[in-house]
Amino acid sequence: MQRIQVDILGLSNSQAGTNAYALILKESDGPRQLPIVIGAPEAQAIANELEGVRPQRPMTHDLMKNIIDALGASVREVVISSLQDGTFYASIVFEYSDIEIDARPSDAIALAVRFGVPIYVAESVLDEAGYHPEEEGAEQREHEEAAETEQEKEPVVGTTTRTPRERLEEELAKAIATEDYERAARLRDELSKL
Repeated sequence: MQRIQVDILGLSNSQAGTNAYALILKESDGPRQLPIVIGAPEAQAIANELEGVRPQRPMTHDLMKNIIDALGASVREVVISSLQDGTFYASIVFEYSDIEIDARPSDAIALAVRFGVPIYVAESVLDEAGYHPEEEGAEQREHEEAAETEQEKEPVVGTTTRTPRERLEEELAKAIATEDYERAARLRDELSKL
């Protein structure tokens, strides 16, 4: 499996809903970015570590790190290895062994920042779900201009016209609110194509 090292570019509120955040990963040596929709607790765990916030008592990911340390083990790297039916899959890879533990990407990344280890994404995943910010900006402008032109052509009296992007964002918000993350991931992919 070809893999590419990525860095955490940032976390932001997702347009998908109040309990969803977008974790943006960026190629270390390239322009592509990979957005992953994650829940609020995982976003908070990642943000706390990145900002150096230390809770009074260990939170779940801090506890996991403490247990791994106490057992004399060490995390070597984290790999987002596949994307299946809109769901990302990741592994936590341990130092000096062949042990790989299946994990949600958000949990794996929360541990990666605590151990200070590299994060990798399979090239096939980045090819499928990643995007070039410059290209997306140009495509977004084209879609917005096309939508404006369509709205000018066919005014509808008495109804509110929504763009395809707005409709998808509304559906994404509903999917996240109902915790249908598989559907949310598919909708996110559709939004990224707009």
